[in-house]
Amino acid sequence: MPYESTGRPDGRAPDKLRNISIELNVQQYASGSALIKWGQTHVLCAANIDDKVPPHRAESGGGWISAEYAMLPGATLTRAKRERGKIGGRTSEIQRLIGRSLRAAVDLDAIGPRTIWIDCDVLQADGGTRCASITGGYVAMRLALSRLVDEGKIPAEAMPDPIAAVSIGVRKGQVITDLNYIEDSSADVDLNFVATPAGVIEIQGTAEGRPFTRAELDTMIDRGTAACEQLFTMQRVALGKVAS
Repeated sequence: MPYESTGRPDGRAPDKLRNISIELNVQQYASGSALIKWGQTHVLCAANIDDKVPPHRAESGGGWISAEYAMLPGATLTRAKRERGKIGGRTSEIQRLIGRSLRAAVDLDAIGPRTIWIDCDVLQADGGTRCASITGGYVAMRLALSRLVDEGKIPAEAMPDPIAAVSIGVRKGQVITDLNYIEDSSADVDLNFVATPAGVIEIQGTAEGRPFTRAELDTMIDRGTAACEQLFTMQRVALGKVAS
């Protein structure tokens, strides 16, 4: 579709996702791993199992899911410094979002007294890194949980439904799905939409340039729902028999 007909830098239709691929088991020693390539955003997601839980879950008998997020120095046009020691506010906010999103769709009591660590490392960034981290992080987590099922440590019923996320925005008066960096940096509204097939997990929406209307919000939610349905299918296809 030509640029003139959509107004988007890459010519995509307003509701079209970028090309997405998910490669499984890219790290030999992780309990589950996935490399998600979402347009020019590439994120390596790894899940590892720790047979311990944080203090606030110690008496529960159940488990926990926690996430860490990092952007590698060569991920952006100008070198990003490694965060050593104390992490920055943006990194903290993103990894908390990833952790919250994945926990919301998992029965923590069913996974037993263990922590599933989800590490999301951005190899290349072109917008939507947190959404790619959640979507790829689910795949890595599902692989790790499948290993626990195969080992007889948790019941098959503990396996969660798909969890995915997508960015939606308003730019030049148009609601658009899956913003790349150019669009994200010039959008009037930026919204992150996280969902499972059962419903919405989280919506983060901010007016960057101007307030948005209720009608625009409704359209963004509809677009986010439709995009996540496509992402659920991609996750199921990538996981194959693991997701059946």
